[in-house]
Formats: sequence, structure tokens, C-alpha cells
Amino acid sequence: MGYFRQQDDFADAIKGMIQYDLKGRGIKDEQILRIMSQIPRENFIPEKYKSQAYFDGPLPIDCNQTISQPYIVALMTEQLRVNPDSEVLEIGTGSGYQTAVLCGLAKKVYTIERFEELSLSAQKILEKLNISNVEFFIGDGSKGWPLKRDFDRIIITAAVPQIPEPLTEQLKQDGLIVAPVGGSAAQRLIVFRKKHTQLIESFVCDVRFVRLVGEYACGQ
Repeated sequence: MGYFRQQDDFADAIKGMIQYDLKGRGIKDEQILRIMSQIPRENFIPEKYKSQAYFDGPLPIDCNQTISQPYIVALMTEQLRVNPDSEVLEIGTGSGYQTAVLCGLAKKVYTIERFEELSLSAQKILEKLNISNVEFFIGDGSKGWPLKRDFDRIIITAAVPQIPEPLTEQLKQDGLIVAPVGGSAAQRLIVFRKKHTQLIESFVCDVRFVRLVGEYACGQ
């Protein structure tokens, strides 16, 4: 896993993001702040939006999807409480930016994306950044990882009406899921902790995400 050199063109924007959009809004985890200051977010964004790479808002990417705003990436990551021994399942690779942040914290990240174009693009970007503790799968994320495996943490980066059952089954006891839950217009960001066969939930804040499409999500 590599460290990333900041480009001079974005140095001030990166400092502003960390100081005002992350620290200024309550993000305290120093590891997350360090990693997000080093990952070149502009690499994950289409050319015409690169000048806005460190603007605290979502931006369009291919396949009518978006890259989440830096604050939401940091918030969801902080709520996930990843440690160096964690194996993390990410539902919705998207641009690969959230994936890269998780890779800086976790033992290994397993990430699923239904759009082949997005997955292949993310794979190329992470390879260029020397990030190797990641495994990709192209398919229906609502079904969970295709091989039998249990995860310490699961993050869902698209809206679901409820947590898909296959994901609950792949979560270890006392493991955490962070997900936006609700309808297509708005959702609640919730942290779920698995206790026996139940998920105990804690509300974080209101959010808005594109919906997750899949057999156990919002339909095909």
C-alpha cells in the first residue's frame, strides 16, 4: 500500500478540505484525516470536474453515478471503526475513492460493483497508487460476496430500504454495517451492530445517495 504525494496544484484545496470540511465538521480520527490528505482525489474524477476535486460536494462519474462528498466519505469511514485487522466488504465500488480510503485503514477490502466500466476504472486507479490489499468483484452487491466469507465491517455506498439479508449473514458477530437507509429521495445514515441474529441500529444523520439496485435491494 503506497503513500501519495500531493500535487502542488491541489495543495491548498487539500488543506482546506481537511481543516474546514472534515475537522471543522467534527471528523476527529487522525488516521482518516491523514489518509484523505494523501489520496489524490482528482484521480477518481472525470477530467471536466477535476478542478472541483476537493469541493465538499458530490460529483458525477460515469454510469450516472456519483462520487460522495469528502465529508460523507470521512463520516461513513469514521463510523465504520476500521482497524488494521479488519476485513471490510464494500458494496458499491463506484469511482474507487472510498475503496482507497478503506484500504489505508483495513487489513483487506473486498469491493463489489455492478457496473463493469466503473470497477475496471477503479482497479486501474488503485493499481497506479500501489494499493494492493483489495479484491474486486463485478456483480450484484445486494447478494454479498460471491464466495463464503465473513466480514468484520460492511459499508454500503448506495441507498437501501433495509439491509439485504445476505449482507447480514456475512457480517461477523459484533461486526458493523454502515449504510444509508430509506427511499430514493432521502435516507438516514445508520450504523448497525450485529448481536446474535439481530441488527442493533444507531442513527447518525440524514443523507442522500443514489439507490442500490439488486435482487435484495430495490429491484433490478
